[in-house]
Amino acid sequence: MLKNQRIKFPSIKLPSIKFTPWMIWLSLLSLLMLAALITGILVFRNGLWITNLTDLVPWGLWITIDISSIALSAGAFTLCAAVYLLGLKRYQPIARTATFVGLIGYTMAMLSLLLDIGRPDRFWHAIVYWNEHSLLWEVTMCVVLYLSVLVFEAMPILANFEWLKKHFSKLSSMMSQAHQYAPYLAIAGLCLSMLHQSSLGAVYGVIKARPFWYKPEMSVLFMASAIVGGISLTLFASMLAARLSPKARINDALVERVSYFVAWALVGYLYFRFWDALAQNYTYQPGRTEGLNLLTSGPLSFNFWVVEILLGMVIPMVMLLTPTIRRQSFWRMVALGLVVGGVIAYRWDTNISGLLVVISYLPGEPAIAYTSYHPSLVEIISGLGIIAYGLLAFSLGVRYLKVVDHRYAVAEFEKVEVKTAETIPA
Repeated sequence: MLKNQRIKFPSIKLPSIKFTPWMIWLSLLSLLMLAALITGILVFRNGLWITNLTDLVPWGLWITIDISSIALSAGAFTLCAAVYLLGLKRYQPIARTATFVGLIGYTMAMLSLLLDIGRPDRFWHAIVYWNEHSLLWEVTMCVVLYLSVLVFEAMPILANFEWLKKHFSKLSSMMSQAHQYAPYLAIAGLCLSMLHQSSLGAVYGVIKARPFWYKPEMSVLFMASAIVGGISLTLFASMLAARLSPKARINDALVERVSYFVAWALVGYLYFRFWDALAQNYTYQPGRTEGLNLLTSGPLSFNFWVVEILLGMVIPMVMLLTPTIRRQSFWRMVALGLVVGGVIAYRWDTNISGLLVVISYLPGEPAIAYTSYHPSLVEIISGLGIIAYGLLAFSLGVRYLKVVDHRYAVAEFEKVEVKTAETIPA
């Protein structure tokens, strides 16, 4: 009788997985970061010889990501100074986003340097063993100190994480109170970031062995490109997030006002860039003239004339100075994205053009030679992983920390002002 009876097992319902655009986006970024982690381990184990970096071209793709990330993080110190030092409180929502973008950008720069320095286990040497005569030491100290300032400035943003509020309410409350020290942090951030942005250009400008870099205006150009690029990235990322996610809310009129400032800043930046590049035609100097030819009529000419000058400066400047175009959200976002691409192109052109011209300093007539550089697969994959980290961090910030919510930021700012006023004795 048991042969005709069937055994019934309890049914198990497996959870259904829905591949939403959010999950696909997270999966793609996670895969890129995993691939970058593997290539990073290979670099740490085998050394820099598995890259295409050489003694003639020691700074390549990683350094370009580093100096570009730092440039595009400059919106934090610029907008925070406008809000807390100049009293332009209506721009506080954008400054809040810029602070978070700055924190991401500086951590991206440190990840790039971790791969590039060759001995990451000695990163702490600059902090312990001071070399006051080295610009690289000064840049390192500014990065460490300004990153610390950004962490404190971003604490009120991180305190919005619901899980943190639920499980560590006291810690979340303490982090929120850091907003009261925003004016002091803005002063420290302004000093450290301006010092860092200008001295980063000075690192190139004092290298006498590379005549194309050896000029005093490098600090000015690095500062100007950082201000333009940092504000543009903050606005572009905010507008793009508002289009892609319901979690992001922006004040379009506020963004349009700041975009108008970017337009006039582009005028000054374009003037300095042309003056720097084309004034070198007046006389012949070994190494410098060849570097200019490499940039304006050689392999880098398309990147210089089209990507950097035309698309990165002239077209977005005209678009943002034209009221009818600037008031259209889509075209304004396109213009700001072009500015970001132009700043990245400028940092790449500056870094590479000075390295590809090699001068022999043997007695007699200086011999000029050219070298070449193409990033290896290891450099590209690890670089894409660093960029993926930045995109992932910003995406999580938009979804869970309300980093692009101008209504929430204004309410939060007014609440802090009221609380501060109540504590002042009559």
